[in-house]
Amino acid sequence: MTMQSSTRPITIFTPSFADVSSTNAQDLTVKEIVARLPPELFRVIMICENGADADPRIRSRENTRLVPYYKHGNAAQLLLRCLTAGPDVYFYPRAGPLERALFALHKNLRLKTALVAHIVMVMNEVTGTGLIARSITEGDAVFANSDYVAETVRNKFGVPATTIYNGVDRRHFFCKDDRAHGNEGSGLTVLYAGSFQERKRVELVIQQAARWPTVKFRLVGRGETESACRALAEELHCENVEFLGHRTPTELGEEMRRADVFLFPSVLEGHPQVLGQAAACGLPAIAMNVYHPDYVVDGKTGFLAASDADLAQKLDLLLSQPNLRQSMAAAATRHSRKFDWDEIAQQWISVFQNVVAERRSA
Repeated sequence: MTMQSSTRPITIFTPSFADVSSTNAQDLTVKEIVARLPPELFRVIMICENGADADPRIRSRENTRLVPYYKHGNAAQLLLRCLTAGPDVYFYPRAGPLERALFALHKNLRLKTALVAHIVMVMNEVTGTGLIARSITEGDAVFANSDYVAETVRNKFGVPATTIYNGVDRRHFFCKDDRAHGNEGSGLTVLYAGSFQERKRVELVIQQAARWPTVKFRLVGRGETESACRALAEELHCENVEFLGHRTPTELGEEMRRADVFLFPSVLEGHPQVLGQAAACGLPAIAMNVYHPDYVVDGKTGFLAASDADLAQKLDLLLSQPNLRQSMAAAATRHSRKFDWDEIAQQWISVFQNVVAERRSA
């Protein structure tokens, strides 16, 4: 970063949590960005539910203010703190009462605060409504976390959204030197990581486990469909399926480095970071093509399946061909370098400086 500030630092308010214990995708993203913002150029205000649990990089960062989270009347108190601080940038708006009030004030009072949105879900008739739509149409700068998500934003709203990816935290997700394992299904492990929701279709992973009884299938996550998935595993006599529950990022990275294939049958996503994390761990991934994830290069770092039958066929291919697994593992590791947080943070620094310059000159 060569540009030096000749005026006061840019103040950024974000309704994101600094707590280490928060594994919400937005909070993880914002923490990585904030940790890399030069404190002499940027003053940051974040929410923290428990000050003792704050990410140490954020807690020790100069020019950072952590505001408490209240159980009652939280939106009103946060709005007051935001307005009192007079931020230059409101970054990463959510879809809650705080944003509803802020959008109204931003429009009616013509606040100098620039709204900077990062869209993380494919926009359609269901998702592209309400406060999400307002953050796009009223935002001063709108970005998406994948090329396909950006395309859906442009098509639905006519807003010139471009892509800034979410990065990979290399403290937890990195590749070991040797991913060579057994052959022909002996001693292999298939990993799923994500929530247990209908759209994630974890039951398909269990169905594949029934087809491959000599392969271990390890499932990370919790959610509303977990009990049904457990029942299905019992019904199909899948003794090779293990439900692992929640895992910390460090533990998830270890699971990925021990696995041979990452299987992710979800059909409704934006750009799931877990696919980028798998790539960084040198783990070939199989996902659905419906949301066009950039973390997976079809046929090179893994496969993007066109159907459930195709998903099963691609799993068979990877499990039965050790040379293919190893070549895709190496390609995935190389591809993951595209999602370096240091470079991505530099992109956000330029965004913040540009939108504030435009606001201040208006």
